[in-house]
Amino acid sequence: MRTFMERIESFCSRLSSQLFRKESTDRFILDRDAQIRAWKKANEKMGWNIDQEEFDRIGQPPEITDQDRKDGFVGAALFYGFGDDDSGHADAVLSGKLAWAYAVRSRKRRGGTWTCDYVRFDDPKFIRLREDAVPRPKSFYFRKVQLGKKYHNMSVDRVRKQLGNHIGFGPEGIQFLAVTHPHYVKIMDGDNIPFISLPDYDIAPHGFADFYDAPFLLATHDTLGIGIGNTSRPYPKYGSGTLR
Repeated sequence: MRTFMERIESFCSRLSSQLFRKESTDRFILDRDAQIRAWKKANEKMGWNIDQEEFDRIGQPPEITDQDRKDGFVGAALFYGFGDDDSGHADAVLSGKLAWAYAVRSRKRRGGTWTCDYVRFDDPKFIRLREDAVPRPKSFYFRKVQLGKKYHNMSVDRVRKQLGNHIGFGPEGIQFLAVTHPHYVKIMDGDNIPFISLPDYDIAPHGFADFYDAPFLLATHDTLGIGIGNTSRPYPKYGSGTLR
C-alpha cells in the first residue's frame, strides 16, 4: 500500500503531465525584458559588476522557427559569459560556478539546493568544458534552448555524437534554472519534463583527470540539485539540454 507521500508525489506527477500536455513549454520561457530584469536582480544581489553598458547592448532574441520547434527548441534564453579562458573567450566553468552560487543564495527561502561532493567548480582537476565544446562568448548572448525532452533517456556520450551544429548545455543549464527561469524547477518531474544533463561539461569524480562523468540538474520538492552521472549510461529521468 502506498504511503501518503507517495500518493502526493503521484498526484504532482500527474498534474505536471496534464499541464505539460495542455500548455506548450514555450509558456514557461520568459520574454526578453523579464530575462534582463532577472539578470539585473542577480547582478545586484551577487555584486558581479556587470555594468549598464553591457545591458544596453543586449539585442533581440532569435525567433523560434517551425523547424526549431520540430527539433525540440522551445524558446530563447539569455546567458552571460564571465571571465576569460586565456584565449579570448569566457571561462565556462566560472560562468557555471557564479550562477550556482546565486542559486544557493537565492533559493534558501524556496526549497534550497543540493550539491554533489564531486562538483568542484574551483578545481580544474574535477571539472572542465569538454575538449570538443564550442568556446563561450563573453558578456550577454541569446541562444535557442532545447530543455532535454529531445534526448530524454539518452546517454550523454550518444547525445554528443548527435549534436552536429548544436551546442550542449554547460553553464547555460545552470544559468537558466538559477537566474532567468527558476520557476522551471517546480515543473521538472523527470518523466514528462526531464531533469537536465549538461553534456558540454566534463566531471572527473576522483580528481585525477578521469573525465568520464557529466553534471546533471535535478529537482525534488522544489530543491534544486546538481549531481553527476557516467556519460556512457542512459538515465531514465534525464535528458541533455542543447543550444542553437
